[in-house]
Amino acid sequence: MNNDNDTLRAEYPEDLIKSGIRGKYTKQYREGTNIVLIEPDLHKLFPDSDAVNRALREYVADKQLTN
Repeated sequence: MNNDNDTLRAEYPEDLIKSGIRGKYTKQYREGTNIVLIEPDLHKLFPDSDAVNRALREYVADKQLTN
């Protein structure tokens, strides 16, 4: 949203917004999350966490049987 009508609400002081540090918690977030992004074509096959987890468990079980 980048237009001339955008204004900062009164309850958000401008000096508070300007004092922020971009990416301040990025490293901490990445270390504490287990989010994995999948490609759009795979998302069609695995639309949610349950589908991904089932597929991975089956894959691991098959690998363990063959070893």
